[in-house]
Amino acid sequence: MSKYLVLYRSPTSAQEQMAKATPEQAQAGLQAWQSWMEGAGGAIVDFGAPVQGEGDVSGYSILQADSRGAIDGLLADHPHRQMPGASIDVMEFVALPGME
Repeated sequence: MSKYLVLYRSPTSAQEQMAKATPEQAQAGLQAWQSWMEGAGGAIVDFGAPVQGEGDVSGYSILQADSRGAIDGLLADHPHRQMPGASIDVMEFVALPGME
């Protein structure tokens, strides 16, 4: 089974998004993420967290699956994709001999 780094990109930071959201919007967003998390189940190695810094990376997760296609399927209806201008990058971790 391979592991994948999932980077969530957006034009506004997670902090800005939450600050601008109404309580109802914030609750709906949390419910969408929780629903996705329940559906992803054992594929989640590390749910991740929002991040801040330079660039447009707003958060990350680490997932595992038998193939990149399976990961793409898990992310097809991901709630992050509902945000205007948002995107998701997926990168497979490379196993290093002797470091496993």
